[in-house]
Amino acid sequence: MDYQFHDLKDKHVFITGGGSGVGAALTEGFLRAGAKVSFVQRSDASDFCDAMQTATGARPHFIACDITDIDALKNALSDATAKQGAIDVLVNNAADDIRHNLADMRVEDWDKNHAINLRPYFFTAQFVAPLMAQHGGGVIINYSSASYLMGNAGYPAYVAANAAITGLTRALARELGADRIRVNAVVPGWVLTQKQRTQWASPESLEKHLEKQCLKEHLMPQDMVGGTLFLASNASRMMTGQVLVIDGGVVVTG
Repeated sequence: MDYQFHDLKDKHVFITGGGSGVGAALTEGFLRAGAKVSFVQRSDASDFCDAMQTATGARPHFIACDITDIDALKNALSDATAKQGAIDVLVNNAADDIRHNLADMRVEDWDKNHAINLRPYFFTAQFVAPLMAQHGGGVIINYSSASYLMGNAGYPAYVAANAAITGLTRALARELGADRIRVNAVVPGWVLTQKQRTQWASPESLEKHLEKQCLKEHLMPQDMVGGTLFLASNASRMMTGQVLVIDGGVVVTG
């Protein structure tokens, strides 16, 4: 993970779900770039913070938070700001791709799905946007999923939420651009986090998916870091309202 984006040094980055899976790789990547990282996660991430301090020489600021509780999430954003200064980069990463089907979905299941996979994206942006504007600009990076570009079956509410994330990204890019706030989305393919390996991956499904990729290697959490740092840095200063797909070459955009 030797990516050189020197302008990220001392920037304050806030990541949802920053202590596991892709989020943990992002936390490490930003720390290695010299940024200050705050992150929220529902489960305890103290051991992960210890490991990051040992590995990078810097300790992320962890705040325990259930992102479905918007008041708690806003309090976490306030806490991070008080601890590490104004938030320069917001990364909405936390998600839950629990499998479900159309027939069995209840109203409360739908609402719970979107309370995790969509609603926090809006309200974190609502919180940071005026503060970023006061400080001359900032960056919002929203994690979506290639599942909606592929039209995957097996989790329609999740697919719908991820399509909405890219719509929200483009709407916010237009709304916030005058304040020098850039808003882009990252669309990962099938990233083999520990959760994916445990719950969804099988030798057969992995082989079948790899056949769809142009690049014949499975995606790992670290493969999301370079593109995210690029979107956070001044290297992409005139890029907003865009969707960056990192999936090994499954879907085609444009």
